[in-house]
Amino acid sequence: MEKRRTISVISMMFILLMIIRVIEIIFVKTDQTWIGENILHKICCILLIWIVLDMLRLHWSDLGFSKKGLFTGLKYGLALGISTFFLSYVVEFIVLFVMRKHPSLRFYITNFSLTQTYTNGSSLLAVIVCIIGNIVNVYAEEGLFRGLFCKIGIQYYSQKTVNIIQALLFGIWHITNVINPLLDGSMNIAMVVFMGIGYILLSGILAYEWGMCAALSGTLWIGASEHLFNNFISNSLHTVTETGADELMVIRITLSNILSLLFVLIVSKKNIYNKCHNTNVKK
Repeated sequence: MEKRRTISVISMMFILLMIIRVIEIIFVKTDQTWIGENILHKICCILLIWIVLDMLRLHWSDLGFSKKGLFTGLKYGLALGISTFFLSYVVEFIVLFVMRKHPSLRFYITNFSLTQTYTNGSSLLAVIVCIIGNIVNVYAEEGLFRGLFCKIGIQYYSQKTVNIIQALLFGIWHITNVINPLLDGSMNIAMVVFMGIGYILLSGILAYEWGMCAALSGTLWIGASEHLFNNFISNSLHTVTETGADELMVIRITLSNILSLLFVLIVSKKNIYNKCHNTNVKK
């Protein structure tokens, strides 16, 4: 597969899935139902990945979903998610206290959005549906962006270049979250542009980090487990004050994403240093 064809394949798959995603968000609105997640296009995504893998005679394990490194990846991914969100919630509480508000944590299930939120309650069924929806979401997005796109692209491009490409596409993928607020008039053009850029940056940061995790570990499990934890905690654990809920969610998410990327960059630099040091010692 030559360079131009590689870009064409990635672009066609992305555009096709983006169209299906937009159709679900505008017309089906699955995230506004009891499911609480736009899951239909994610199922289409998984099916498309399966078809492409069959054509290339590859398996899901070739993308990074291998049994090897599963528990280690889950451990490190959860550690990243828990530590960064803990620090982010602490900062959020401090800011709210400074603003003379009285924050508390509440557990209930909502869809994950910085623009429009729909509550599904706190029943066991709502929690189970949320977890299943997030698993499908993670399997589709990690399998597509950090899995298939990187697998195809790495044949002709460097690891860093491929990681930047998938991170950019992952950011663009999340611009669709501002479509409905624009159509129903709850956001003006200026705010849509601002939030769209915000989605690209925040999603792109995590995508780049998870791509680094995949390159460092050889599997998708670190990124997948942190991805799953991040989505579920954002769906379920909310900061509530007398004036509303999750008023500073943007700050919490932004800080968590930046901290997570910084942690991985530090580990990556340390790993490179150790390799260079070991090489010099051998010489």
